[in-house]
This record gives sequence, structure tokens and C-alpha cells, in this order.
Amino acid sequence: VQLQASGGGLVQTGGSLRLSCAASGRTSSLYTVGWFRRAPGKTREFVAAITWTYGSTYYADSVKGRFTISRDIAERTLYLQMNSLKPEDTAVYYCAADSSLGIPTIEAPYDYWGQGTQVTVSS
Repeated sequence: VQLQASGGGLVQTGGSLRLSCAASGRTSSLYTVGWFRRAPGKTREFVAAITWTYGSTYYADSVKGRFTISRDIAERTLYLQMNSLKPEDTAVYYCAADSSLGIPTIEAPYDYWGQGTQVTVSS
């Protein structure tokens, strides 16, 4: 499975962005897809995840109520709608996919990773 993330950019505090992650290859093997982010000087952290078939969602507390994860199975694309953005949301955002039925909120189970897209929120 290959993942290609896009949609990052520069936005002011309170603004919105929509990230996309196009999947190719054997997507029928996927169980969970998600987004992680790495802020400058910090370790990569979980943002949101969704089960590919059933659409169950998981969110980090820091983004609940502001971010929405979704997927389009027919288009094989994962999305992250980010609203009410804050400077602390500034990071490189990575999409990831897991085919192993692992815990969706940690990195270890994810087999496949996209290249990352930069999100910068100015104050």
C-alpha cells in the first residue's frame, strides 16, 4: 500500500484546512487508517484514526471537536478536516495505514506511512 498526503499549507489562527491522503495498492487489506503529526522539537503523536470498513473514529483529546476524520472507500482517500486551528497545531502531518488490527492510537501497528505534509498556523 502506498500513501500520498496533500493539502497542507499556511493558515491563520482560527482558520481551516483539509488534508487528503490518497491510497493505492492493496487497500482491501487495511483495517485502520489515521493521521499523526510531528511538531518541531517533539516526537510524533497520534491525531485521529478511522477504521476503513466500518468508519469507527478515534481522536486525540487535543483535537476533539475541531478535527474530523473521514474516508471515501470508493476513492480510496482519507481526509482530515481541521477547523479552529491553533498555533500548537503546527506540525508535519503524516497519514498511516494498519493492516494488523492493532491499537489505532499508537504508531507501532501502522505498516504504511505517507511522506508528510506541512501545516503551519500563524498567530
